[in-house]
Parts: sequence; C-alpha cells; structure tokens
Amino acid sequence: MQNLFTKLILEPGIKIKLDEIFPGRRTPLRELGPPEIQPRVRRVDPIQLSDPYHEFLVQPGRRVKLSEIDPGYRGRYESGEAAAPEIQSLVKRLDHLQYVMFAERKHSLLIVLQGLDACGKDGVIRHILAGMNPAGCRVVGFKRPKPEELDHDFLWRVHPHLPAKGEVSIFNRSHYEDVLAFRVHHFTQVDLWARRYELINDFERLLVTENDTTVLKFFLYISKAEQLARFKQRLDDPTRRWKISEADYRERAHWARYTEAFEEMLSRTSTRHAPWFVIPANNKWFRDLTVSQIVSRTLEDLNMQCPEPVVDIAEIRRRYHAADREEAQAS
Repeated sequence: MQNLFTKLILEPGIKIKLDEIFPGRRTPLRELGPPEIQPRVRRVDPIQLSDPYHEFLVQPGRRVKLSEIDPGYRGRYESGEAAAPEIQSLVKRLDHLQYVMFAERKHSLLIVLQGLDACGKDGVIRHILAGMNPAGCRVVGFKRPKPEELDHDFLWRVHPHLPAKGEVSIFNRSHYEDVLAFRVHHFTQVDLWARRYELINDFERLLVTENDTTVLKFFLYISKAEQLARFKQRLDDPTRRWKISEADYRERAHWARYTEAFEEMLSRTSTRHAPWFVIPANNKWFRDLTVSQIVSRTLEDLNMQCPEPVVDIAEIRRRYHAADREEAQAS
C-alpha cells in the first residue's frame, strides 16, 4: 500500500477510491467532507532560503535576546585565511549580479547597516563596494537630524536617498536611529517610538511592493570588550585617530539601554518583506563574508536577466563590418 500521506494529498480533478485507500472500509464519501487539495507547485517563501540566510535571520515575530548570540562566532571557518577564497569569489559574484541589476532595471536593493560604534559599518561598505560598479551605487550616512529635517516627519530625510530601479543604496545608520538613540535618551516616551516601529514597517513594505526594492537589514553585533579593543586601536594608530569621538564613550555608558533598544528594534521590525540579520562581527572577515553571502544569495533569488537589445542586431552588425572595411581601406 502506498504511503498514506501521499494518498491524501490530492490534485485537482483526481477521483478518489476509498477502497484503495482504506481496504474494507465503506464510509460514504459525503461523510468524509471535501478533500484538502494541495497545489502541485508551491511558491518558495524567501524566509526559507538556505544558510547563512536562515542561520542569521531574525524570524518575524521572534523575540531577540542578544545575550544568546555569540559575537565571536565564525562558523566552520578556522581563520580569515581559510575563508579568503570564498570571500574573493563572492566579490566577483556581486560584481556580476549588480551589473545585471543595473542593466535589467526592474529591481533595486537597499542595504541597511546598524550597530554600535566601531562595529564595522564602514568596513562592510568597503567590502561590498569592492565588487560593485560605483556608477550604480550610493552610500549615505545618517547622523543627528538637522533643524530642517526635524521640521518634517522622521522618514522625510530618507526618501531622497532610496535606490531607483537598477541601483543599490547602502545606509550607514538609517531611519532606525529614531528608534535607537531616541529611545535611549527619551526612554519615557514609549508611545512615540512604539508608533515609529509601525511606521517603519509600513514604509519598508511600500518600498518592496511599489518599487520592487529588496530590503536587507544587517545588525553588526560586537561585544563590549571588542568595542573597547577597537577604540584602543584608534588611539594607537595615528592614521585612525580622526575617527575618535567623545560621543563614543558617552554612548558606551548606555550599553545596557542600547542593547534593549536593539533587541526591541530587531523583534518589532524584522518582517518577511524587510528582514533583519544579526551578524556576529567580532571577526571582521567573518562579518564581511556573511553579509556578502546573504546579499549574493538574495540577488540570485531575483532571477535577473540582461534585457534583450532594442536595436536590430543584424543591421548593427552590417554597419560594423562596413565601417571596419572602410577603416581597413583607409589604412
């Protein structure tokens, strides 16, 4: 007898014979009710993509606890040297995928980078852009809102920097600053930042549904000890001292509150249309590798194709050969 489960999954139009499914049973069909019909082909939900997408994905509705995540995690790799060949391969792959996106002009990509000071946002940007054509990319950093920006809604300053079709935009910090630093320093205004979570979700849904923008959000997670070690590197290296800010140490004093704000942000705004990924970032090479893997895998899932030419190729080829003959005769 065939597997009972496969017997009960029926295709439209297939007749069932209870004698074959339940030998000896004579229950009238009307007593069984309508069979549950399953489609022959099911759409693959992007949330079910393979690792590392799934490994570092914040599942929608999941309550995030950063204390349960190891920022020093490095997967199956023993060192950056061991991962180097794959990293270089991904750089080349991103170059190709961005080229096709730019040519096709049906999709766009928004990458959001968030994390505490010294988490490596600039490093990720350098790594991603190493494999992309700057003509189709833009990088935008969001700092403390200017007076003009404060006169508008908190999402107003983001709109001019969103990617057009065929483009990639990378946000170094983003519209999420208004539910992070704002929450840490205005903790009692619960209703305000709670409403902003909903507005952000609606805003990102609009980008996906109305402009075919793929939204990928990365939280670069480092430990408190690793942050201090990187602060020391800035002190010890004269070429990096320009990065030093007194604000870094002031904000570090609010580590616990920032952790709580990040956890709430990740829990409330990781959605199927705009997911968050928590990237262990103590190891810079693993951080860059993982972000590249997720970006590459997501772009491949778009099944982009270079468009067909809009000119008559045969005619263009004829003109080329004519010009080539003229050039040969002239020489």
